Amino acid sequence: MKAVLHVATLNKAIGLETGYGPIETVIHGLDKGLHNLGYRSIVACSADAIVNGEKHETVAESLGAYCSANTEAAQERIGRHLASSLARSCSGDIGVVHMHEWYEHIYSGSFNPSVPIVMTLHVPGSDSGMVDFHDRHPATPLASRSSVHWVAISEYQRRQYAGLIPIAHTIPHGIDVDRYEFGAVPAPTPYLFSIGRITQVKGQDTAIEVAKRSGTKLILAGCVQNKAEDRAFFEQLRPSIDFTVDLSDVPVDASYYDRVMKPILSSDKQIVYVGELNDASKKYWYRHALATVFPIRWGEPFGMVLIESMASGTPVLAFREGAVPEILVDGKTGFIVDSVDAMVRAVGNAGNLDRRATREHVERHFSVDVMARRYAALYEKIIRGDRVGVPGRLRSRPWATYGQRQPVLTPPRVTAGA
Repeated sequence: MKAVLHVATLNKAIGLETGYGPIETVIHGLDKGLHNLGYRSIVACSADAIVNGEKHETVAESLGAYCSANTEAAQERIGRHLASSLARSCSGDIGVVHMHEWYEHIYSGSFNPSVPIVMTLHVPGSDSGMVDFHDRHPATPLASRSSVHWVAISEYQRRQYAGLIPIAHTIPHGIDVDRYEFGAVPAPTPYLFSIGRITQVKGQDTAIEVAKRSGTKLILAGCVQNKAEDRAFFEQLRPSIDFTVDLSDVPVDASYYDRVMKPILSSDKQIVYVGELNDASKKYWYRHALATVFPIRWGEPFGMVLIESMASGTPVLAFREGAVPEILVDGKTGFIVDSVDAMVRAVGNAGNLDRRATREHVERHFSVDVMARRYAALYEKIIRGDRVGVPGRLRSRPWATYGQRQPVLTPPRVTAGA
């Protein structure tokens, strides 16, 4: 099979594991999974990225953070990244281009490789901006010379896009389970763990309420993005937080539990905010928790937190929102509830769940190997020319906004194998 060219996002550098970066985690895992299966995987990415397959450097460095792509300098960098990626796709050795955002460049014709495109959707339909783009360009067909094969990450998300774009495939995310050490038993001092962007729809205020009503310690982790509404929400949480400590730069080694976690867990502070955790430190907090709480109040299209927690053996207490029922097994790998009262009761039952079975659920359904095999099967069908999806134009839906302007792409010349 010809190579797969992944056009990486630029929010964070692929593979650096420096904190919040869900899409980058998926791209890194997929590249590794394909590489391990013997496929030729090429990642078009910033020079500061770390990949397992081949690396095609497009720009010197990533943007460094989410919510930083709206400046003129950022747009210029994205333009160079896409132009270089487009040129690499024309080298003759690429069978499929796999993208994760920037659909508008496909539809406008500014990103038009001569090979098919697989586009994984990562956001809800209401946040995609597709309708606003369609409203501004009502007669725009699929201008690309390539067919586009849309991939949803859950059936819930697929339904969100119904009537907007034709989605023929659903492939859930996967993680490198082997990199999550299994926690057979929780810490002697039981605690709940909440990790994710600090924002109202993630429900950290509810996590605090559940912890207080159940009399359980809560470790709250996550970044506060540069959004006015998120900063305001965090200020609302502050009076309920008993202790704040920034663990983002604390070294992680074999002594991390005794050196960092144990003093916090043995303190009399119930609600503790530890800031944004890197990849290594969050795995410690997952593994030793009684349960991870996931009290979201929006239609989350997937939820990496769910599979990361379960990979550690830690069950999840979650509201019945979005794709949660597709990922958790109620009463086996966690509890899916419909109210705060029910979540409080679930805290008392979390210790009765089989943590080994919780991890095995992720190994069977949400590993990078499973994800890579599913994508590889799709790539092969596309390259063979099998009918695996119907390209189509955008259809109108009464929601969403799109605010990013499009950089103009001028592909540089590259040679095969560059």
